[in-house]
Amino acid sequence: MPLFAQVSTLSGIILNAQQLPVSGASVQLLNTQFSTVTKHDGSFIMEKIPAGSYELYVESSGYASINKPIHLGKGNNNFEIVVHPSFKQLDEVIISTQKQDELQQKAALSVTTLQASQVESYSLWNTNDLTTIAPNLYSADPGDKRSVTSIRGLVSTSYDPAIATYVDGVNQFGLDTYIGQLFDIERIEIARGPQGTLYGRNAMGGVINIISKQPQNNKSGFAEATVGNWGQQRATAGIRLPLVNNRLFFGAAALFEKEAGFYTNNFDNSRYDQQHSIVGNYFLKYSSKTPWGFVLNVKHAANRNNGAFPLVFGIEEAFKNPYVLNQNKVTKMVDNVFNASLSFNHTGRLVNFSSQSAYQSNYRYYKSAIDADFSPLDGISVFNNYGKDWNKVKVWTQEITFSPGASINKKINWKAGTYLFYQHSPTKQATLFGADAPLLDVPDKDFSIINTTTSNAKGGALYAQADYKLTQNWKFIIGARYDFEKREQSILGEYQKDPDPNPAFAFQPDTSATATFTAFSPKIGFAFYPSLTNTLFVTFSKGFRAGGFTPLSSDPSQPPLYPFRPEKSNAFEAGSKNTFFNNKLVVNLSLFYSKVTDVQVATLVLPDAVTITKNTGKLTSKGVELEARTVLNGFEAEYSFGFTNAKYDNLKIAQNGSETNKKGAHQVFTPDVTSMLAAQYSFAFNKMGTAKLLLRSEWRFLGKQYFDLDNSIIQNPYSVINAKAGIIGKSLSFLLWARNLNSAEYISFAYDFGAVHLGNPKTIGATIAARF
Repeated sequence: MPLFAQVSTLSGIILNAQQLPVSGASVQLLNTQFSTVTKHDGSFIMEKIPAGSYELYVESSGYASINKPIHLGKGNNNFEIVVHPSFKQLDEVIISTQKQDELQQKAALSVTTLQASQVESYSLWNTNDLTTIAPNLYSADPGDKRSVTSIRGLVSTSYDPAIATYVDGVNQFGLDTYIGQLFDIERIEIARGPQGTLYGRNAMGGVINIISKQPQNNKSGFAEATVGNWGQQRATAGIRLPLVNNRLFFGAAALFEKEAGFYTNNFDNSRYDQQHSIVGNYFLKYSSKTPWGFVLNVKHAANRNNGAFPLVFGIEEAFKNPYVLNQNKVTKMVDNVFNASLSFNHTGRLVNFSSQSAYQSNYRYYKSAIDADFSPLDGISVFNNYGKDWNKVKVWTQEITFSPGASINKKINWKAGTYLFYQHSPTKQATLFGADAPLLDVPDKDFSIINTTTSNAKGGALYAQADYKLTQNWKFIIGARYDFEKREQSILGEYQKDPDPNPAFAFQPDTSATATFTAFSPKIGFAFYPSLTNTLFVTFSKGFRAGGFTPLSSDPSQPPLYPFRPEKSNAFEAGSKNTFFNNKLVVNLSLFYSKVTDVQVATLVLPDAVTITKNTGKLTSKGVELEARTVLNGFEAEYSFGFTNAKYDNLKIAQNGSETNKKGAHQVFTPDVTSMLAAQYSFAFNKMGTAKLLLRSEWRFLGKQYFDLDNSIIQNPYSVINAKAGIIGKSLSFLLWARNLNSAEYISFAYDFGAVHLGNPKTIGATIAARF
C-alpha cells in the first residue's frame, strides 16, 4: 500500500484513578483536525487517521488535562488513559502561540496561559482585566473600549498596536476592529517579548492569543446572569451541538452587558458613561472522515455609549471629586464591529496545511458632536457622523501555513507560511468651535475645521521557523520573516463657517502620498532540557511596529503626509521553566533586555484629537518575571511578579515652539512593578466533587507609573483586592463577588495633555450560572 494510503483507527477509553469511565471528555490529536468526545462508558474512536506519530491530548471538567505521545500504525490502535482530579494535579497546558500545538512548559518563550477554568475564576470580562495576571502587562482604556496595552515597556500608543491580539487565529488588525469582550473562552495565551518571526507587524511587545470554545461531537450549553451595583447587568448564553454526528457541528454564544455609568455629569446632574453591548460568536465546523476539515466563524459586536471619554482635566481635580465631571456636549457613541473567517485544514503524512481567510470591519461614530474641551463651555467639540462611506474601517487578511506531517522525522520541527492583508480606512471628522471658543484662546468662533483622510495599506510576508534537536537534551531554534508594506494616504482640509452647511474654502488642498516599508525579523535561540520537568532557554529576536503617515491637523508646525518609519526592537531573553511534585507546582522565571530604535512617539494634537507620530526616540527596557502556580487538596494559588525598567536613551519632542530632549524619561503606561496573588479553596460536599464551596481572593499590586512623556502625570503604587465566594454544582452555580473591595482610587488612563480617567470604583454583585 502506498505511503499516503496508510491510515489508522484510534480508539481507547478514559478512566479516572478509581478505574471508573469518564464521559464527555474531549480527546484530540494535536496539530490536526481530528477530535472527539468520550461516550458514557468512557470510550472514544477516530478513524482514517494517517499513520505516524502524534500527541494525544485529553481534557475533562474536574480533571487535570494530560498529554500523551503516541504512534499510530496501520490498522487499529487502542489506548487506555487515566486522568486525575484537578484539585490534586495541575493541567498539562497546551499552547498554540507558535502556530503549532505544544506543551507550554516545553516551549522556549515566556507565555502566560489561562485555561477556561482560570478565565472563569478571574471573572475576566474584557482584555483590560488581564492587567497583572501576566507579569509586566498593563491594559486600560479612556472609556471608549479602545485599549492601550503595555508589555515589558512596549506600548500601543497609536492605532498600530505594539501588542498583537489574535482571536481564534485572526489578527485583530488595529485598535478599531477587535472585540475586547471575553466570554465562552477556551484559552488565553499571553506571549511576552517580540513575536515578529511568526506574527510580523505590531507584535514587537508580544501577542495575546484568545481562543473560543468550539463545538464538538456532544451537545452542551450554558447560561449565566450577573447583576451588580452601578447598574451592572451581564448575561451570556451559548450552545454547541453536532448537526451531523462526527461530521458537522454548530456553536453559538452571545453576550449582553449594561451599566449605568460610574461618572456623574454636573452639567445636567445625569449619569455620564451609560453603556451597553450585544456581542455574538458563531461557529460552523466540518470534520470529515478524510484529513480535510473547515471552520466558519462569525463575530459581531454592537457597542453603545452615552458618554464616551469620562475625563477630567488634572490629577488634583480627578481625586478631589472622584467620578464627577462637567461636560456640556453629551452624545451616543455607536460602535459596530463585524468579523468573519473561513479556515481550511489538512492533516497529511508528509505535510500539514492550513488556510485562513478573514474580513473585519468597524463603523464607529458619534450621533452628534462630542465634547472636546471636557468643560461646560460651548468651546470645542468633534463631529464625525457623515454616513457609512466614512469612518468605517475594513480589513482583509489571508494566511497560509505549512508544518510537518505525521510521518516526518520529528528531529526537525518546522512551520512556514505566508501572510497577506489589505486595509481601507476612510475618515472624515470636523472640529467645531462654538460661541465660547475665544475663552479657550481661539481667535474665531462659530466655525468648523473639516479633515478628510483616506488611507489604504496592503502588504505581505513570508516566514519560517524551525527547531532542530542537536541531542536528546538540546534544541536549536532559528527563524526569519520578511514583511513588505505599501501605504497610500490622501487628505483634504476645509474651513466651514457655521451655520452654513457648505465649506467656505480648502485650507489644505486635496493631496496624497505613497510610501513603502520593509522589515526583516529573525530569531535564534537554544533550549536545554536537563530533565523531563525542566526547560532552560535563551533567545534573540527582532520585532517591529508598522510605519505610516502623519495625518492632517490644525497645528501648522505638524505637516501632514510626513512618513514615519517602522519602530524596531532587538530583544534578548533567558528563561527557566520547572515542574515539581508530580505536576503539583510550576515555577517559571524570565529575564529580558530590549533595545528599541526609531521609537514612534505619538503626540495628541488638540483640539482635533489627532495623533501625530514621529520617529524621535530610543528606548531600553529590561527586567525580570516570575510565575508560580500550585494545587494541593482543593487549595490553589497563583502568583505573578514583573519588574520593568523602561527608559528613553533619547527622546526628542516638540515643546513650547522648540525641540526638547527628554533623555532618561520613563516609558508611559508601564508600571515598574506588577504583582498578583490569587488564592482559592474548594471544599467538596460529596465524594464525586460535583458540588463544592468556593472561596477566592486576589491581591493585585501595581508600582509607580507615568502617563505622559514629561513624567508629570504620575500614579503612585496602589493595590486592588478582589474576592469571590459561592456554591459550584455540576449544572448550577451561584457566586457573590467584589472588585476593588478596598475602594482604591487610582488613575487607569490619562492623555499627555492632562485629561485623567480613574479606574473603576468598588463593584459588588452576584452571578448565577447553569450548564448542561
